[in-house]
Formats: sequence, structure tokens, C-alpha cells
Amino acid sequence: MLLTLALGEVGEAGAQGAPVDVALVLAVDISLSMDGAEQRAQREGYIAALSDPAVMDAIARGRRGRIAVAYVEWGGPWTQRVVAPWTVIAGPDDAQAVIEELRFADIATSRGTSITAALDFATGLLAEAPPADRRVIDISGDGPNNMGGPVTQARDRALAAGVEVNGLPLMLGPPDPIFSVPDLDIYYQDCVVGGPLALVIPVLGVERFASAIRQKLILEIAAPAPRPPADVGTTPAAAPAAAGTDCAIGEKLYERWRRSMDWN
Repeated sequence: MLLTLALGEVGEAGAQGAPVDVALVLAVDISLSMDGAEQRAQREGYIAALSDPAVMDAIARGRRGRIAVAYVEWGGPWTQRVVAPWTVIAGPDDAQAVIEELRFADIATSRGTSITAALDFATGLLAEAPPADRRVIDISGDGPNNMGGPVTQARDRALAAGVEVNGLPLMLGPPDPIFSVPDLDIYYQDCVVGGPLALVIPVLGVERFASAIRQKLILEIAAPAPRPPADVGTTPAAAPAAAGTDCAIGEKLYERWRRSMDWN
């Protein structure tokens, strides 16, 4: 089992660094429901997106012309791993440093799907990032949260900390009838993402990883900094889940499976 890394292990571009336009945590699902080919395609999709000229152009057009990125893999409640620590990217050479971290890191797997723990970990990790106009968690996953506490509460904790949450639901084929749902994009929209510019971009096939990730990075980098609320004491609130969206569906599916296995 992977161990959660201490926040002090996130590299030298910490909170004392020069300000950036966006501090972005790429939080990537490594649950066992992702097979080896999907895991490799996912990793290669991020590598391709980070080296894409259009992504570099979006960074260059920002107010400061630089962003900060950290890449985290997550699974169950106790599995979060910083694969690439905070790195400030102002051009292709900087991006290449992150790419090298990803290219040579092993691809691990984990039991369980705790979007809750991933959001909490990423929110804490953002406290170690360089100062930024926007702080964003970009979370991918191929199933709903099924352990670690209610996902909506973790999303709301992130929002209260001034963090935006965007989603990349992985809809790569027919949903697993035990651990996933057919409308995972709607689940992400209603239960996971939050913030005034929240994004949900589904990945509808393994071959579409790179293009979906590229599109999402460009949109996240190019988005304007949010205006301060008129009432300084308020924080952005997530919209309530639409009627019919059960944000606890993953926990219910897991409990049904557990009972079918006669576990006590």
C-alpha cells in the first residue's frame, strides 16, 4: 500500500516562491478499476498535455506568465502519493522537469476510491504552493467516492479554503456495475466540482486522454482570477446536487458489494 507523503516533502518551490497565475494540483486516480493500459494512457496523456505548445501559449499569456503544478496519485483513504512535487512552469524547460518525473515514476495501484481523501490531501498540498491568483484541484476518476466520508463535505472544505475543484470523469467503457455509475459526469458535476468556473470534461475513451487533458489544462490556465466577494466573510458555495443525483451512491454500491461477500 502507498503511504501518504508529508506536506514537507513537496520540493523547493514552496510558499516563499514568486507568485504565479495558477497553482494546480493534478490529482489522478490509480484505483484497481483502472487496468494497466488505461493507467499508462492516462500517464501519457498528462505527459503529452504538459508538453503541448497550446498549453505553453496559455501559460505565456497569463498575467505573470507562469503557473505551479503538482501531480498526485490517489486511491483509497490512505493512498495519496506526490509523484511530481510543486514545480513552477514558465516555459518548455520547466514543463520538461515535470514530464521527466512522470515518465520515470512507477505506475502504482490502490484499493478503494476516496475522492474525499484526495480532495482533502490536495487542499492541504495547495497550502505549500507558491502564492497564486487561483488555486485549483483537477481531479480525475472512473467511479464515485465509496469510502472516506461524504465527498460533498470535502468539496465544501476545499471551497471554504478558496480552492476551485474541476473534474475529469473517466468514462472509458461500460460502467462497472459494482463500483461505478453510467452518469459519472453528472455525479462529478453535482457532487465533486465546485467554484464559480468549475469544469467537468469527461474522457470517453482511452484514445481521448491526451486531448481531454490538454483542453482542461488550457481552460484552467486561461480562466480569469475570481473577483473578491462583496462580503469578505463569505466563501463560494457549491450548487446543491440536482434532484435525482445521489452523492452517496458509491458508498451504497460498496456496501452492497461488501454484504454480498458476507464480510462482517
